[in-house]
Amino acid sequence: MNDRQHPIAVIGATGQQGSSVIEALLEQQRAVRALVRDPESAGARALTARGVEVVAADQEDGGSLQRGLIDVSALFFMTTFAGSDGTEGEVRRGLTVADAAARAGVPHVVYSSVGGAERATGIPHFESKYEVERRLSDVVPVKFVRPTFFMENLAPQLADAGSGELVLRLPVAGDVPLQMIAVRDVGAAAARLVIDPGAIDGDAVELGGDELTLTQVAERTAEILGRPTRYEELPLEVLGDDEDLRAMFRWFGTVPAYQADFGLTRRLVPEVRDFASWVTALSGVRASA
Repeated sequence: MNDRQHPIAVIGATGQQGSSVIEALLEQQRAVRALVRDPESAGARALTARGVEVVAADQEDGGSLQRGLIDVSALFFMTTFAGSDGTEGEVRRGLTVADAAARAGVPHVVYSSVGGAERATGIPHFESKYEVERRLSDVVPVKFVRPTFFMENLAPQLADAGSGELVLRLPVAGDVPLQMIAVRDVGAAAARLVIDPGAIDGDAVELGGDELTLTQVAERTAEILGRPTRYEELPLEVLGDDEDLRAMFRWFGTVPAYQADFGLTRRLVPEVRDFASWVTALSGVRASA
């Protein structure tokens, strides 16, 4: 198959990760086919306007996925546990995509999982992604990108428009190192692998752009924004009865929790952002200098 004559398929094309993959592929002038639930949505129309082929498909409908994946050179997708069916639904949808890709004869797949998925963390939405990984490994050629903590998780707190002290809060001790990555760089790494799966020797890469304690995150933020910033640890009780998130934040306290390969991440994405450069570039936030 001549890869440049066949599009690269992206499922979840209007979400953060999917759109970052598409952005990276378009920058390299690759043909992209976006599989979306609603081709008439604003996000899908925006993709069409940029020259992306938009096809209707649903992760709950294997037949629509198989039809959408015919004659593609590669596939990127991710799954989420958000929604009323939680991790059970995430696994179901992931297996549906895996089996559809196999039936459609997709030459290779890149799946965005999570850092630590393979390490038996006991975190439900990590274990669900690893279950999807195992099925994919059984039925298609596949590479896994395993992101660490998304820097974008902090964006809502950084968007505080006030001029006084900025307080960043999470249920993690301030002195615990936390590895992190920008969504843009996850997309760039995934795009590199859908184009060239031989860019890594193994079947997976744990992605990281920086490692800081949350106290250091506050210090970097203050330096860049020129605004007093401090970190305040929250109790786990703020998560209510969400045992999944409780398990994840407890796991963050184990050192090391995430185990990113920073060198391989940088080889895949030479311009990978550290936290300081991410804050500086964050939309709506202006650096002090």
